[in-house]
Amino acid sequence: MATQPLEYQPLDRPTIRQTPVLMPAARGASRYLAPFGRLLFSAIFLMSVPTHFMRDTVAYAAQSGVPLPAIAVPATGVILLLGGLSVLLGYYARIGAWLLVLFLVPVALMMHDFWIYADPMMRQMQMAHFMKNFSMAGAALLIAYFGAGPMSLDAKLARQGS
Repeated sequence: MATQPLEYQPLDRPTIRQTPVLMPAARGASRYLAPFGRLLFSAIFLMSVPTHFMRDTVAYAAQSGVPLPAIAVPATGVILLLGGLSVLLGYYARIGAWLLVLFLVPVALMMHDFWIYADPMMRQMQMAHFMKNFSMAGAALLIAYFGAGPMSLDAKLARQGS
């Protein structure tokens, strides 16, 4: 008896505020997982915002070969603030996640270029930062695809609009 192959059925492309329905609504304490995850994820970005307006950070970026560090470093501080708050609050979280990806990938490649270091300890430290940035970029891409979840401002606005 031959079985029929499953057909691929693409989902409708969600708008910025829609969250695809992938499972039944979370019940009890599990409904807080997405907002708690957004808090943990966005904390590192929001806590680093003030350092992007300090001379030492601009000097470190200049030493690492970042072009126009006096402009680039404060600009990334603004990107981190907007992206971090957007993800934290779940307000245009998909756009906020893309802002964080826009920050994470170039920073990993320019500031954590572990492959240039001969010292094994320095190489390992920079590789850890490099991998951390790409790991966080992966998490941001998941938010960019799935959205902020049911307990977010995006979801609340979508419910009010429907």
